[in-house]
Amino acid sequence: MKHYAGLDISVKETSVCIVDETGKICREVKVPSHPDDLIAVLKDPAWNFERIGLEAGPLSQWLFEGLARAGLPVICIETRHVKAFLKAQPNKTDRNDARGIAQMMRVNLFRPVHVKTLTSQKRRALLTARKLLQEKAIAIENDIRGLLRNFGLKVGKVKAVKFEARIRELIEGMPELAEVIEPLLDARSKLRQHFDALHRKVLAIVRNDKVCHRLMTIPGVGPVVALAYTATIDIPARFRNSKAVGPILGLTPVLNESGENRRVGRISLCGDTIMRTLLYEAAQALLNNVKKWSWLRAWAMNVAKRRGRQKAIVALARRLAVIMHRIWSDGTQFRWTRKEIMPVAA
Repeated sequence: MKHYAGLDISVKETSVCIVDETGKICREVKVPSHPDDLIAVLKDPAWNFERIGLEAGPLSQWLFEGLARAGLPVICIETRHVKAFLKAQPNKTDRNDARGIAQMMRVNLFRPVHVKTLTSQKRRALLTARKLLQEKAIAIENDIRGLLRNFGLKVGKVKAVKFEARIRELIEGMPELAEVIEPLLDARSKLRQHFDALHRKVLAIVRNDKVCHRLMTIPGVGPVVALAYTATIDIPARFRNSKAVGPILGLTPVLNESGENRRVGRISLCGDTIMRTLLYEAAQALLNNVKKWSWLRAWAMNVAKRRGRQKAIVALARRLAVIMHRIWSDGTQFRWTRKEIMPVAA
């Protein structure tokens, strides 16, 4: 007889529910959220598992890797589908959630989620840490500006390199204010130093990555966008075609259709927020900063004339995602004109 298992994961403990092919509950147990403890329960010879489901979350990649390495048929399932399925239950408990996930596995009513490779996870962690340091440094700079403004001291427009010198210039001769600002400047300096170190690491990875080099032939796409894209997509072959990348990154409009009513709304904003933001920034750079003309920029300008600049940037971000996937899949480079023949990478 076939068996199915549902895992409801929390930080400390995981609720496990095992059912047979008729839906009968065979075992329910709580174990620590660690691959070894879960394997000890699921590797029992009494069970003949067809599918084991766990919801995508902070610990899911780690647990998925451990269970898959042990030879268990584990599947990571989409969070929104789990939430919609479990909403029918009157009481939300870890035990009931595990039961619901087990039944989803039994009736084959779920959408699997791709679990990234270890390399992509490490690159994603690097980009996340880099962005966090950058945001904290900018936050301190803005707080310093606000504090000095109370004393009539205006920092004005100044680049990050000259920011500290400008602040010291303003607080010169004000020892009491300097005692307050100096710790903030020191903290900002440390954040900027660590940010620069991580940024250099990003550049070093991109320098030795042939895929990133090809992606960077697209105007507006720099090292950070290219590396983030490879870390997000991970395996390009998992998409049936290049156009499928747009919905995954939340860059396609939401359609609400019922009877005679049909409403096309804003973009869904589902998926990876960081990647979506970077693509938006790349689209802005292509429209505003890239001087060399291309068919892609011409297309975006035509969209801007018809629908407005804001919608054109979103549409261009979506098209960039599609083009990057095609270039990655084909091993080609960006062509600036439609008549230009794409050179095939060696």
